[in-house]
Amino acid sequence: MRALDIIVKKRQGEALSQAEISFLVRGYVDGSIPEYQVSAFLMAVFFAGMTPEETGYLTREMIASGETIDLSSLSGTFVDKHSTGGVGDKVSLILAPLAAACGARVPMMSGRSLGHTGGTLDKLESIPGYRTDLSPARFAEIIGECGFAMTGQSRDVVPADRQLYALRDVTGTVESVPLITSSIMSKKFAEGADALVFDVKTGPGAFMKTQDDARALATSLVNTGKSLGKQIVAVLTRMDYPLGAKVGNFLEVEESMALLRCPEAVERVPVDHRSDDLLTVTLRLTAWMLVADGIASSVAEAEERCRGALADGSAWKHMEQNIRLQGGDPAAMIERLGAFRAPVSGTVSAPATGVIDGMDAYRVGMGGVYLGAGRNKADDDVHPDVGFEILKKPGDTVSAGEAIMTVWGHSEDAVRQAVETVEAGISVDSSGNATVPTDMILEELSTL
Repeated sequence: MRALDIIVKKRQGEALSQAEISFLVRGYVDGSIPEYQVSAFLMAVFFAGMTPEETGYLTREMIASGETIDLSSLSGTFVDKHSTGGVGDKVSLILAPLAAACGARVPMMSGRSLGHTGGTLDKLESIPGYRTDLSPARFAEIIGECGFAMTGQSRDVVPADRQLYALRDVTGTVESVPLITSSIMSKKFAEGADALVFDVKTGPGAFMKTQDDARALATSLVNTGKSLGKQIVAVLTRMDYPLGAKVGNFLEVEESMALLRCPEAVERVPVDHRSDDLLTVTLRLTAWMLVADGIASSVAEAEERCRGALADGSAWKHMEQNIRLQGGDPAAMIERLGAFRAPVSGTVSAPATGVIDGMDAYRVGMGGVYLGAGRNKADDDVHPDVGFEILKKPGDTVSAGEAIMTVWGHSEDAVRQAVETVEAGISVDSSGNATVPTDMILEELSTL
């Protein structure tokens, strides 16, 4: 085979064989195919697309490029969830222990924040002592003990994805649906998952800005999963405004612990209607995990089981056990609740009297980057104690000048920049006729 022939074939819109895709991926990883030819291949895929079968071949080859996590020492099936990224998206911190409390086994490989979207690993590591750099053996042990474990991607797992993603980033091909699909699925199946539930977010704060684009990605994920013989569910959820009441690494831990019914968290940082959207999304995604795992026969039954695990404290007990197993200190975390804040504060104010009908999630996410909650580059440090508390959500009535958010940062300049960025994305309808969409679950696709 020659890389040139494969590039031309894909450029002309023809489907590639498994052998051709394997040749390209293995050649890129071992250095026998130069980067400029792989760049040309990525651009050809960007314009010509891939069939579900091709995307499945690419996913398999990416998984085969490195180590996979062996969970054969554990019995049963494994189910995970993946989000395409959003602002205030702390769903995984609640979902993983909740699913485990309902009987699921959850191997979760998560990422760090980059750009305006938050990262689960950064949130977890704001818990004193919590470690996400687990060896494969320790990862399996923790799943066996408490039902779930949270880790990051090591350099030895799916190296082809790491190399291809870096190349996509500098060749303008990041948005390609089949390339996104293979990148996501290769990491998730390398961690040992048998079934996956995808949270495909859409709106200003999401990677996929329109529902049509989100549906295209969801369809690709479902069809590719089917070609791989996996159980897949894709749920389209709204990301017009931030999810929940808090944005920032430890701030999101606080909200998550309160929703998990940690007694001290409920006492110190009680939740209210501002967390309703977060709870709605979390319950639906967790419910689908239970259905995909065969634990529940319907989403309605599964949601009831989830509510029960929150109410009886078992979800919190699984989280507390996991924190200890991953080196964290629950008592030190609890001591931080309601008090762990950066030293400089500011306020985002309502521009007029009326009903909030716009709160641009992207601007809130970028405001977080200015504060140090997120990253511009992968090697940037993050601050665990900065971020926003959202005091008023879209649909709430406000008076001109009333506080909508409290902001915490480490410098007056960072807080000022964050406030100005967020305020530019706040709109208030003074007519009394505001209509604010509150439906969080937009569409659902599955192979079940």
